[in-house]
Amino acid sequence: MDSYNLWIIIVIGLASNLDNAGVGIAYGVRNIRIPWYSNLTISFISFLATLVSGLFGNWISTHIPVWISHLIGTIVIVSVGVWVLLQPLANQLRARHNNSNNFTHFISNPEKADKDQSQSISLPESILLGTALAMNALAGGFNAGITSLNIWCTSLAVGVISYVLLWACAALGAKYIAERFGNVATVISGLLLVLIGINQMF
Repeated sequence: MDSYNLWIIIVIGLASNLDNAGVGIAYGVRNIRIPWYSNLTISFISFLATLVSGLFGNWISTHIPVWISHLIGTIVIVSVGVWVLLQPLANQLRARHNNSNNFTHFISNPEKADKDQSQSISLPESILLGTALAMNALAGGFNAGITSLNIWCTSLAVGVISYVLLWACAALGAKYIAERFGNVATVISGLLLVLIGINQMF
């Protein structure tokens, strides 16, 4: 693997997991614990989502020309990046109309994942939260597969970065950071995905 592909894999891992940083900070502020096994479950779901979507993307790439594979990968990851960029606005609109689905609700209001209000994320709660946080990983994995990046390395990077970001940001959570970082993380994540897609066209 050359250094360029390694860099792209790391960027995909970061872009897929920046929401974890916002969630971790929010939990740190509220003193909500994320046990190691819950964090491991969340990271495994991200790993699995990346792997499955990557294998699917790789399968598609074997049936179409390389340039079409790159074009599809670019369209998918840029589209998801734009969707992520629009999430802060969408969350505001949903809040005004008091309408949100469970997945987006958990990311914008991560404390709601602690359904039993135990101040600790249980295994069942971590599965719900992990599924919500894995949405970006699907796009990153698909892009890696269809553009012939190493799927296993990409999936592993996503899983490891997921665990580290959630653990570190929960440990270092501070209120002033939490209030500002949520939407910033979303914007950075969306921009990274868009830049990855654009970069792959040149």
